[in-house]
Amino acid sequence: MSSSPMAPPLDLDLRPDRPPVLHVETPGDAPSWATQYRDALHAQVTEHGALIVRGLALREPEQTGAVFQGLTSGLMTEREAFAPRETYRPGVYSSSTWPPNQPMCMHHELSYTLEVPGLMLFACLTAPESGGATAVADAEQMLQALPTALSERFEREGWLLTRSYNDEIGASLEESFGTDDRAAIEHYCHANDIEFDWQPDGSLHTRQRRSAVVRHPLTGRRCWFNQIAFLNEWTLAPEVREYLVDVYGEDGLPFNTRFGDGSPIGEDVVQVLNSTYEAHTRREPWQAGDLMLVDNIRTAHSREAYTGERRVLVAMAEPRRLADSGPTPEASR
Repeated sequence: MSSSPMAPPLDLDLRPDRPPVLHVETPGDAPSWATQYRDALHAQVTEHGALIVRGLALREPEQTGAVFQGLTSGLMTEREAFAPRETYRPGVYSSSTWPPNQPMCMHHELSYTLEVPGLMLFACLTAPESGGATAVADAEQMLQALPTALSERFEREGWLLTRSYNDEIGASLEESFGTDDRAAIEHYCHANDIEFDWQPDGSLHTRQRRSAVVRHPLTGRRCWFNQIAFLNEWTLAPEVREYLVDVYGEDGLPFNTRFGDGSPIGEDVVQVLNSTYEAHTRREPWQAGDLMLVDNIRTAHSREAYTGERRVLVAMAEPRRLADSGPTPEASR
């Protein structure tokens, strides 16, 4: 594979309130361009945590998938999805199905799995009329800004994700595990440190404990890395939470998060997490044809509420099995 040994002579626009934007002249062959400049683009992501490439004129899933492939050594198959996606080709997905008027708050993709994507790739084929940005926040800065007692507790205990799979809300068993075969699902759970219980009605309840703070595998720096706020009941719109609790009960919510010792996370804690994220958020409205690369461990991302049609494709790459994905008493030393 040929690659540029030096950063390409392109216009990198740096502003403190948004991710870096790299302006390029529309190449005749975007996948070949991506392959050629793969190393240079990765260097920018390593330096800044995220990068928008503007000018590639991405319009079709096949072209976009080829660009994604050119930028990576292979795309990951999503497992343990929390919401349905459309699959365009192996490893290339639609953004998660989520109501347009409800934001998806900051999170690190699949931070509750044992093998996490190190790199997220996004491409905007159709930009919304308003809103809808994929905003980002630096995980190192987030950790430093949180109240010390709170971050130390999460670093010591980790966090607990509870899920209740049903046929009405969220991803189905087959969408999450790639199969609806009980034996295969149980094998996956055993192999990935997930406690599980089959309910009398055939539904599945799971619990998995993960670290809230990890060291970046390349830099060694400590990062706030989790989906504690995003998957917590108090981040839901009040009317949505009320409906889900009424239908499924507090212990049967499709997903929820707790402290690592199993105790509930209060609404005040979730507000602190989300307000701290907001204070460190950088955003840039999507333009049709944009490409975005995000270091998934160093950088959290969100999806803001929007109006109009929004078509964003997503891929995950650079799988990492973090040494500290499971919290231990020594984790904070």
